[in-house]
Amino acid sequence: MARYIFITGGVVSSLGKGLASAALGALLQARGYTVRLRKLDPYLNVDPGTMSPFEHGEVFVTDDGAETDLDLGHYERFTGVHARTTDSISSGRIYSNVLEKERRGDYLGKTIQVIPHVTNEIKDFLRIGDNEVDFMLCEIGGTVGDIEGLPFFESIRQFIHERPRGQSILMHLTLLPYLSASGELKTKPTQHSVKELQSIGLAPDVLVCRSEHPIPERELEKIALFCNVRKEAVVPAYDLKTIYEAPLAYHRAGLDQAVLDAFGITPAPKPNLSRWEDVMDRITHPEGEVRVAIVGKYTQLEDAYKSIAEALTHGGMANRTKVRAEWIDSEIFEREDPAPYLESFNAILVPGGFGERGTEGKIKAATFAREKKVPYLGICLGMQMAVIEASRNLAGIPDAGSEEFDHEARAKRFTPVVYHLKEWVQGNHTVRRKADDAKGGTMRLGAYTANLKAGSRVAQVYGTTVIEERHRHRYEVDAKYIEGLEKCGLIFSGMSPDGRLPEIVEVKDHPWFIGVQFHPELKSKPFAPHPLFADFIRAAKEAERLV
Repeated sequence: MARYIFITGGVVSSLGKGLASAALGALLQARGYTVRLRKLDPYLNVDPGTMSPFEHGEVFVTDDGAETDLDLGHYERFTGVHARTTDSISSGRIYSNVLEKERRGDYLGKTIQVIPHVTNEIKDFLRIGDNEVDFMLCEIGGTVGDIEGLPFFESIRQFIHERPRGQSILMHLTLLPYLSASGELKTKPTQHSVKELQSIGLAPDVLVCRSEHPIPERELEKIALFCNVRKEAVVPAYDLKTIYEAPLAYHRAGLDQAVLDAFGITPAPKPNLSRWEDVMDRITHPEGEVRVAIVGKYTQLEDAYKSIAEALTHGGMANRTKVRAEWIDSEIFEREDPAPYLESFNAILVPGGFGERGTEGKIKAATFAREKKVPYLGICLGMQMAVIEASRNLAGIPDAGSEEFDHEARAKRFTPVVYHLKEWVQGNHTVRRKADDAKGGTMRLGAYTANLKAGSRVAQVYGTTVIEERHRHRYEVDAKYIEGLEKCGLIFSGMSPDGRLPEIVEVKDHPWFIGVQFHPELKSKPFAPHPLFADFIRAAKEAERLV
């Protein structure tokens, strides 16, 4: 039976619950325990798949095709444990499940209520796989007191009460604001947050206090006294230069020891932190620097490309190189020449996205990279833009474009070298979709196999000719244009096993130009950088030496 750690937040949002959860998971692994991390989100969307990146940041996709919160990316990057559909749930999914059961008559005519029906559904979710690992870490989104989160907090209260004593603990993150006028750290917001928790029947076993200033000993003692928590279980958490310092920083602050003490695990195995010491050594002692331009359409919110930013950092670590990623709004290139913006960069990355806005600018970035021999990595839409660019400028299809843009404009304007994917093979069955299907959960989602062309650059990068990568798209490059494009210097070096869906394209006689239909950034980790990103930064490093 797994031990459960519930992670909640108070005072304000964006305190770093996801990062604290991921770091704690990594520390428990360092002590030899197995872990799984989960996210419970109070919003009423069934999943974040239909949310704008400006609303919720990046959508993280699992191998089994779940569209989840970006915190699951942190969990995977820090622990290496692949997330599953059963590691993410929202109020929308919970209520949807309850209503489906009610419609089927599963409740035998009873009146459906939040307690017990909604709370039971949440508890059933929590129990999934609780015999698979030593520790189950469950993060609850939002802050204590949010009306949407109340069913989750009530479910946790019941869950802890129903399990054997000492099998579940609560870890609560709060903010200690600093008032410069009085020169003081204020503990009252933390006290009020804990009081709010206690009012719904929950009491924290461990308090993590975020602060921009050192927390004096007397303030830690005050928090422990007023919040009814042992002083050793009040853990300070300060701002860090890099998120990858979090496991070492939290260990120094005593977080993992406080958690193990709360479970009564004494003596606890000593941690082996060599993995994280190596990670920090690679970040803090680079032997060079490269500049990478990320030409995207959601650049105002860096969380929209969170996994890409981290995968670039990992690629830099693999090469002991500092990666200075700079964000450029692709719409600028629709009005101005991209050359003055891009000529000082060592590499260009064009990420995914949805809709026509900014795509002409992405196409111009691909043209610049191809013609100027600058290393280029196109991901999802970034690959499609590279194919459209080659179709227009090399293959003699001046009106090449994507069906996505015609569907959006409700007008036929382009020759669709990228088309709406209506049928594909998933496992042992065929999936069929129509352009007017509901948006939620209808894309090509999750891990799919691709076969690589022997002798191609990507085959050399991966060191194999069979790979498995995660997808999230509903438009695909049309295979009927492959022959014409390959005559113009493109190489379709990765295809689906049935040979119908192009997965990877590269440019012949170019130092490094690769477009991929999938999202390699989702599988990159600091201690296991994704091979594409590692080689992309190697190529950028070579380009930097030639300048």
